[in-house]
Amino acid sequence: MTEKPRAADPVESGSTPGGSATAEEQPRVVIRDNRKISKSEVPAAADAGADTPAEGLVEDAEIVVDEIEVEAASVDGPPVVDAPAQPVEGAAPPAGPPLGAELEALRAELDERTRDLQRVTAEYANYRKRVDRDRSLVQEQATGSVLAALLPILDDLDRAREHGDLVGPFGTVAEQLITALGKFGLSAFGEQGDPFDPTRHEAVAHQRSADVTEPTCVQVMRRGYQLGERLLRPAMVAVADPE
Repeated sequence: MTEKPRAADPVESGSTPGGSATAEEQPRVVIRDNRKISKSEVPAAADAGADTPAEGLVEDAEIVVDEIEVEAASVDGPPVVDAPAQPVEGAAPPAGPPLGAELEALRAELDERTRDLQRVTAEYANYRKRVDRDRSLVQEQATGSVLAALLPILDDLDRAREHGDLVGPFGTVAEQLITALGKFGLSAFGEQGDPFDPTRHEAVAHQRSADVTEPTCVQVMRRGYQLGERLLRPAMVAVADPE
């Protein structure tokens, strides 16, 4: 068996682009992507009368291209920082709850808080009114209790006035007392000739008279008193009914 000749080491001076390839010369080989060259990529020998075909040389030849490491050239200056990606016009917004649903939820929560505030405000206003009313009632009751205890003294003053004893310094003191009690809202009622009012008068005697057209107080035995609109004591009277 005849041994196929191997390709010799490439010689810089012996290889001419486009020349004929012999057994002693290296055929022109194109290296692509650091891989072996197939038979179909080897060009035909320029010289048709060469003793050794180029095909045999390529089958046994193995060309290896060393990896080349390229170091990035250092650049003076601050490091380059990539700018953040800008949103693309017309791109769809990120997935999430619809804006309308979130707005409706906020409105519902606002309405609920508004109703709570209105309810608390109304309750506080009612509480203040109730407290003021109770305070006024307590004050009126306390004042009424004190004035009711002084009513017998006022009755004695009325009897002294009827007898003509309410004169001089004693009369002056009596008038000052009545004036001071009037400042607290105490007022007397029950005069002869007043129409009879069962809610304010206490009838202790009845008689008939042709001089009246309706039940009338013809005699006041004890005057009545009231504190503002509150009745402290009814007047004790004698009533005359029409005939």
